[in-house]
Amino acid sequence: QVQLLESGGGLVQTGGSLRLSCAASGRTFSSYAIGWFRQAPVKKREFVAAVSRSGGSTYYADSMKGRFTISRDNAKNTVYLQMNSLKPEDTAVYYCAAQVGVYSGNYYRRQEYNYWGQGTQVTVSS
Repeated sequence: QVQLLESGGGLVQTGGSLRLSCAASGRTFSSYAIGWFRQAPVKKREFVAAVSRSGGSTYYADSMKGRFTISRDNAKNTVYLQMNSLKPEDTAVYYCAAQVGVYSGNYYRRQEYNYWGQGTQVTVSS
């Protein structure tokens, strides 16, 4: 079992920044990839970013490239999502998810993740 706990969400103005954290426990942290997804009201959950087990490879949705940065600290069992230049359309609940025992190499599909956190709300005001 893996437990994931997100934190760092909140209310920010357009153009502002937030850093989300995803703290993991339950298994060797460096053995699984981590992704961030988000879900706005009445919208499907969408991929935001992902980082490989070692942290050496990162992946982003096109609309987040250049604004968001994902990183991981395997010594602290934590993944971070630095979000800059935030826009009102970034408003959503942000979830981190883990691929435990999954080695498909596909980081974009939510179906490839088998553990999820409870989410943290991010609200960007205009």
